[in-house]
Amino acid sequence: MLKAGDFFDLNKNPFRVLFGGTEYVWEALNNIKPFINENLEPNVEAVRRGGTFVRDTVVIYEGNVIDSGFVIDSTGKKPVVKKDGVDLEGASIVYAGASMLDDRIYIGRGVTIEPCALIKGPAIIGDNTEVRHGAYIRGDVLIGSGCVVGHTTEIKSSIMLGGSKAGHFAYIGDSILGRVNLGAGTKLANLKIIDSPVVLQVNNQTYKTGLRKFGAILGDGVETGCNTVTAPGTLLGKGVLLYPNTTARGYYPPGMVVKIKQNQDKQKLTRRKD
Repeated sequence: MLKAGDFFDLNKNPFRVLFGGTEYVWEALNNIKPFINENLEPNVEAVRRGGTFVRDTVVIYEGNVIDSGFVIDSTGKKPVVKKDGVDLEGASIVYAGASMLDDRIYIGRGVTIEPCALIKGPAIIGDNTEVRHGAYIRGDVLIGSGCVVGHTTEIKSSIMLGGSKAGHFAYIGDSILGRVNLGAGTKLANLKIIDSPVVLQVNNQTYKTGLRKFGAILGDGVETGCNTVTAPGTLLGKGVLLYPNTTARGYYPPGMVVKIKQNQDKQKLTRRKD
């Protein structure tokens, strides 16, 4: 019920090793730093050129940085890079105006880093992921393929396993996301007001996580509405749906729908007086 396989399909997932030997799904959060230390192969040194601010748009293609002679066709759903009339399939784009605070960053194939995005290492960004304008990647982050880190979305010490979408105004702290979609303004709170580790109560059983910072576990198929909030240590099983403006805490089994109760009888409608 609380194992990684209860929340995610990890078949062929490049991050599945994080869950090896774990009894409970949240234990993988402790494995982020060791995994990055062992697997990170930085490839942005030639993009940064010793600085932090990317002054000119560049392309990463087959391990090389191309800084001139290419054209970016942005008319389709995904930008296409061409050079000498040939499509550079799998090329990644780092637009002018993006910032990278250090070299401990890996960018996969087909990635787009938009202007004003800020990336702090260590971080691994998987293939075909979008890091949009104003996004903030704060370090110790693993992002799988086909993800979206959207406008003014902040993520730190977290895992996006793949197909994870956080398109607008989200906060993701010390969390693990499967193939999910976060509505605008979703906040995965990771720190209790009381100075103590997160303790979970599931089916009348107590689980001491030992984690002072622990956001949320969002299983595959989870959808959150706009302005939803999860309390530290929230577990959402596969397919859980949070309605807009909902605050969730604790464990929610797969397939549940969580919404705010509203008493329509208490609403008063008055005609405008001009």
